[in-house]
Amino acid sequence: MTTITDITVHDVRFPTAASGDGSDAINRGDYSATYVQLSTDGGPTGAGFTFTNGRGNEITCAAVRALAHHVVGRTVAEITAEPVAFWRSLVADVQLRWLGPEKGVIHMATGALVNAVWDLRAKLAGKPMWRYLAELPTDELVANVDFRHITDALTPDEAAAILDKGLIGGVERLAVLEESGFPSYTTSVGWLGYPDDKVRALTRAAYAAGWRAMKMKVGGPPEDDLRRARIIRAEIGPDALLMMDANQVWDVDEAITNMTALAEVDPYWIEEPTHADDILGHARIARAVTELTGGRCRVATGEVAANKVIFKQLLQAEAIGVMQIDACRVGGVNEVLAQILLAAKFGVPICPHAGGVGLCEYVQHLAIFDYLRVGTSLEGRMVEYVDHLHEHFVDPVRTRDGRYLLPAAPGYSATMHPSSIATFRFPDGPTWR
Repeated sequence: MTTITDITVHDVRFPTAASGDGSDAINRGDYSATYVQLSTDGGPTGAGFTFTNGRGNEITCAAVRALAHHVVGRTVAEITAEPVAFWRSLVADVQLRWLGPEKGVIHMATGALVNAVWDLRAKLAGKPMWRYLAELPTDELVANVDFRHITDALTPDEAAAILDKGLIGGVERLAVLEESGFPSYTTSVGWLGYPDDKVRALTRAAYAAGWRAMKMKVGGPPEDDLRRARIIRAEIGPDALLMMDANQVWDVDEAITNMTALAEVDPYWIEEPTHADDILGHARIARAVTELTGGRCRVATGEVAANKVIFKQLLQAEAIGVMQIDACRVGGVNEVLAQILLAAKFGVPICPHAGGVGLCEYVQHLAIFDYLRVGTSLEGRMVEYVDHLHEHFVDPVRTRDGRYLLPAAPGYSATMHPSSIATFRFPDGPTWR
């Protein structure tokens, strides 16, 4: 029986701001991770993290320490026997919940801890996370979901029916992934801080490497957005997909006006066109871009959607055509399972957000699980890819011809190299001294 005996938290930061990597209309940060290690009494070490953008990472680290007493001393068997009770001990702490509830730093810290527990579970089972999840019995998967506050949109019985149906054809779908990999798109070509020549060169290189779907950042001066979009479209031709991401910078009317001009380059989606919590604003923008483009463009969002209730409302309001789950923003795998099942219930494809340190490593598992067991289709489904910082992980993502290859190592691909932790730990690592 494996017991979690201790928790170690590291403030790890990478100096990405200077080069403009990850830059958009609002953010220019140092990609960072609140990195958690769960020590056990003789078993493997569970690894998890939540992604932050530099300053403030110390706050998330402090939140993990404040929640740690809910995890230390528990056995893995105890957690898996009552997973919702465990999850609620973190998200519904009778005092810390006041700092959320179920949003912000506390919820992100919860996600780091919960993801580390799932990494430990998968390592003990000797399976990569995607396989571990896909092979769990339906009743066990349902038992890991907290349905509180979402039963008006998804009931446990409906979730069970979706998962049972997903058992059909799973072997054939796995064979597809083993042969071809999982579709992806790259964001590395179009960060807002890149000059035009760099955008052109990166786009040309990505196309040559096999990517046929690329995303650019918008939200600067409208004439600059259109000029950069024309550069990318000219390089990738009319058939490849071009996505756009405004990172919440526009008002609702402004989003509609700007997309009227950007429709010229045939965008596949506009991501985060307005404030992340504005459900009705997203719905209005979605109706407008559908009419504007004859249904060719859709609204996508989710990377900063705080919890499953926000996603429930986005889906109920028909505000999104693409659901972008984030493995770190919410309370870990348990909540992500709820989101994946909600998307399946409403027939909206999932394209996970992965712009940030370690997010590609995380979300590849979630997208593969969705295809194998829940959504059961690759239509409209892609995983974001950014070509940054993978070398710091023991089991980094692998791609070929613009597609993710199946992870094979046990766990959630979250384990960092000790040398990377030591080098980039803030403020005492040599990078920051």
